[in-house]
Amino acid sequence: MNKNIRKLLPGIRENILLKNYNTFRIGGKAKYFFVARKKDDLIKAIKLAQDLNLPFFILGNGSNLLISDKGFNGLVIKLQVTSYKLRGDMIHAEAGVPLGQIVNIASKNNLAGLEWAVGIPGTLGGAIYGNAGAFGSSMRDLVRKVEVLDARDLRFKIYDLKKCKFGYRDSIFKKKKDLIILSAEIKLEKGDKKEIRDKIKEYLDYRKKNQPLNFPSIGSIFKNPKNFSVGELIEKCGLKRRRIGDVKISEKHANFIVNLGKGKAKEVRKLITLIKKKVKERFGITLEEEIEIL
Repeated sequence: MNKNIRKLLPGIRENILLKNYNTFRIGGKAKYFFVARKKDDLIKAIKLAQDLNLPFFILGNGSNLLISDKGFNGLVIKLQVTSYKLRGDMIHAEAGVPLGQIVNIASKNNLAGLEWAVGIPGTLGGAIYGNAGAFGSSMRDLVRKVEVLDARDLRFKIYDLKKCKFGYRDSIFKKKKDLIILSAEIKLEKGDKKEIRDKIKEYLDYRKKNQPLNFPSIGSIFKNPKNFSVGELIEKCGLKRRRIGDVKISEKHANFIVNLGKGKAKEVRKLITLIKKKVKERFGITLEEEIEIL
C-alpha cells in the first residue's frame, strides 16, 4: 500500500475479504477497507477516495447485499457510528446502530411501533435506505427526519419525511447514492409493556417458523408484486429447494436463498435469473430484486 494513503487515512487496510462483513458470508476482497467510527472519519475517507479517483461503497451490516466473488476494486467504508439518545417518545440514533438494539431500547422504555422489526439483522441506516418493513409496517411510518452527508459537496443536510420519498422498499437514498445516511429521528408511541413484549414474541416466533434463520442469507430476494406473495409464485413454479452449487432456494420460504457453506455470488445470480425466468413464463410477472448487488 502507498505510504501516503496510510498517512492520509490512518486505519485503512488492504485486500480485506468482504464475506466476513455481510450476512450471506459471500464475496471477494475489497482493494481498500476502512471503518468510520466518527463523522470526521467518513469525510476523510470519502475525500481520499475522490482525490484518488477511487470508487467507494458505504457498508452497514451487509444484510441486504450480494457482493461479487471478484470483490470491490475501490474503497469500502464500513460505517460504525453507533450512538443514540432517547427523548420522550423520540429516539435519535446514528446509522450504525443495529435495528434490533433500537427495538430493545423501545421495548424497555414502553415505546410501541417498532415491534415488527425484531429479527431484522440490519442497521438503522440500512433500514431507512431500503424502507425496511414487515407485518404491514415500515420505516416510513416512524421516520421524522434523516441527517445525511452529501458526498458531492461533503456537507451535512437534513431530510424531512417528505424529502425522503419513501416507497415500497425504496427511498431517495436508494436513488441518489451520494446521500449517505448518518443518523435519524424516529417517533414511537407510549404503549403497554406486556402488549409490546407479546407482539415482539409473536413476530419472532413467526420468523423462526417461516424463515431459514439457521443458514446465512440476505433476507427476501425479491419485492412482492402487487397483490401477490413472491414466495408463493416461486413455490408454484416448483423451485423450492432448487440448488446450484452451494446455494439453494429455502424450503421454509421460497423468497430466501441460503448459503449452505461455500456459496458463491455467481451461483446466487444464476438462481435469481432462473426464478425471474420461470415466474415470467408462468405468470407473466417481472420480478424486481429487493437486494442490492455490489
